[in-house]
Formats: sequence, C-alpha cells, structure tokens
Amino acid sequence: MSMDANPLSLLSAELTGDGETLGLGLPPGSLVTETESGPWREPLLWVSDGIAGPADWGQYAAACAGKGLQPVLLDGDEDIAGWWNTELDPGMMSAPADHDAEGVLKEFWHAAVAATEENEDDEDEGATIAPYSGDWPGPAPRRPAAADPDAVAAEVAAALVEHRLSSPRLALAPATRSADLPAAIGWTGPINHENDVARLCAVLRSWEDRFGVRVVALSHNRLDLSVAAPPQTLDEALAVAVEHFAFCPDNVWQGYETLRLYAEEALVGSRHWTFWWD
Repeated sequence: MSMDANPLSLLSAELTGDGETLGLGLPPGSLVTETESGPWREPLLWVSDGIAGPADWGQYAAACAGKGLQPVLLDGDEDIAGWWNTELDPGMMSAPADHDAEGVLKEFWHAAVAATEENEDDEDEGATIAPYSGDWPGPAPRRPAAADPDAVAAEVAAALVEHRLSSPRLALAPATRSADLPAAIGWTGPINHENDVARLCAVLRSWEDRFGVRVVALSHNRLDLSVAAPPQTLDEALAVAVEHFAFCPDNVWQGYETLRLYAEEALVGSRHWTFWWD
C-alpha cells in the first residue's frame, strides 16, 4: 500500500477475507461510502455494527498506531441514529494544513463578539466577554502535558461510553493525526457556524500541540475532546475560554452566559472539552 493510499481499502480486504489486511481483529462492522451528495470515491469510515465498549477507543488507538487510522466514537440517539450514513460531505472540506489556527480563531472571535454585542442590553454591555474587550486577546500559551495524551483519551472515551453517550459505535477514520479526523470524513456538525470543518481542524491541530487534545467522539452536531494538559488556574482557563468562545460560541451563549463562568465551571482542571453547535 502506498503512503497516500486510504488504509480503509485494506479494511475492505479484511472484511471480505481476501488480500492484504491490517490485522486489527475488528468486530462485525461495515464501511461507509455514502455522502449527502451520493457515493464517495473511497471509504470514509469503518463503523462497528454493535455498541462500543468502554475500552474500545483505547484498544483500537493502540492497534491503529502507525497505520493511518484514527478511532472515534460515533453517537446518535433514536432521532439521529446512523447520521454518518447520510450527513457526511467531504466535498465541502479543504485541508487543515491550508489554514492558520490563530487567523481562524481571530476571525471567529470578532464574529462572536459582534453577535454578542447585538444581543446584549445596554446595562449588560461587555459582561459576556469580560474581562476582555472586543480586541482579539491572542492564543492561550502552551501547557506541558502531565500525562500521555492517548492514555487520557482512552480514559475520557471510557467515561463517555459509561456515562454520557447514548448508543456509541466504534469507528475508524483515515487520518494520520486525531485533529484531522472531522475533515477527513466530511463531518458537517458545525455547519451553522462553519461549513469547511478543515478550518476548525486547524484549531484542533493547534490544541493538539498546545494541550494534548484528541478527538474522542462525534455526534451529528457535537464534538468531544480529551485534554492531557488542561488549564489549572482561572487566569489560564480564561485564556482558553477565549478560544472556545471563538470556536463554538454556543458553549457560552447557551450554557454559561459569561466567559468567566464558563472558564470557572467548565475548564479549570477539566480533561474533557465538549462543543455543541445549534
């Protein structure tokens, strides 16, 4: 197999029992090739038939190391079960490497601040983003990881399966790094915020480098990340909250109302970041 070949082509052989295989010992499952626009030119995902177990993400992260595949948990309740068979659109995506993470965040920050100002009462002006003004504050500094990012991701994945996700499926996607996974499969979850998910993946790459982030789970409009180096103080958390507000304003608008409250309650010491786009 060439370096540029989609490793899911080998999974096709593994599933049929013919030809070269990746030797992953997969449970029953199938390849996803359908998109919103019809069949894609190559497989986008392998998805298990059964519900994922708590240890599955960690097991297959280790098994897929160096093979050009990344594990992810796909979740969907009764209303959106199987969304990965109908809602993926890789044709909409560029490449994460084509975008500058800080430039993307700066653009999103200004848009989110402008939208906030339009909806704030005069007496509450500036309260949502305090202690910041409308100027872009810049990115949060890198934090050293206190634990192995993949080990933290396996723990977060297990907790999500046991306590939060409704009917998770194990999936494998063709990506060499976790941050690129949403764009690689054409995930359209943030479509009301950004159509080209590769721009968000550029930010995920930066978080991967600065905070040891891994993409752990996707629903049709939610993203769950593990974090090996979360902020430990309120000041550190506020700097990260700026980026989260730009990345997904609904995290603040529809949950915590102010950046400070979000930083205090959702970010300090948290090894799990979640984003939801309305």
